[in-house]
Amino acid sequence: MDLRDATTEDVDDIRETARASLSASYSHALSADLIDDAVESWYDAETVTDALAGENAVFVVAVEDGDIVGFVQSQLVERREPVGELDWLHVHPDHRGKGIGDDLLRRAETELLELGAERLEGRVLEANEAGGEFYEREGFAEIGDRTVEIGNEQFRERVFARFPSGDGEQVLTEARVTDDGEQVYVAYDEAERASEAPFYATYTDRERTEREGYVCGNCGSFAVSVDTMDRVECSECGNKRKASRWDAAYL
Repeated sequence: MDLRDATTEDVDDIRETARASLSASYSHALSADLIDDAVESWYDAETVTDALAGENAVFVVAVEDGDIVGFVQSQLVERREPVGELDWLHVHPDHRGKGIGDDLLRRAETELLELGAERLEGRVLEANEAGGEFYEREGFAEIGDRTVEIGNEQFRERVFARFPSGDGEQVLTEARVTDDGEQVYVAYDEAERASEAPFYATYTDRERTEREGYVCGNCGSFAVSVDTMDRVECSECGNKRKASRWDAAYL
């Protein structure tokens, strides 16, 4: 099995690999028509060509006996810090269990880190339990979820992340300095779901003995307020988490 960068000549094989992989992983949750529509939309020639042309794209295929049996589609994006987004990782169901997904992930991770990624982020639909287990085995931590639209239907998508340090170890607690010059420690494995991106818990010490507040995962701001109903909102970008308590005034 060989790994190489995808080319525009691979479009048909990429599309059929995606179709077979999605059918195997999601046929219990998505109709065959919905899977077909998604594949034709996401992996038509123009869309794949545009993805390959991206300056910070990492699109790698796995080839066995001349046939494409898997691929990983990813890219570097600029948020608060550079993030390596793993958009899709597909392995043809006839070739699963051989470590191809592991090899594709390693290749994408290496290239994304070389491009400057400080965090890796993968997403998988909640219905794909095996996909979530794959990221957990690879050392990713679940940091939140979001709602995505496929066709005209809404689905919950789990978000996983790795925060590799210089020596390749997972970093779940990061020292940060606020705009006021205060030293805080961000716990990336303590995330709260919100409208745009998770809020991460912050502490005054690395051991997490004294809670400080939140940092916004969408814009990186520490200007996050919490009201008496546990409603959390970032004053910089408007990212918010709904109230988690009932207001007795309305009872």
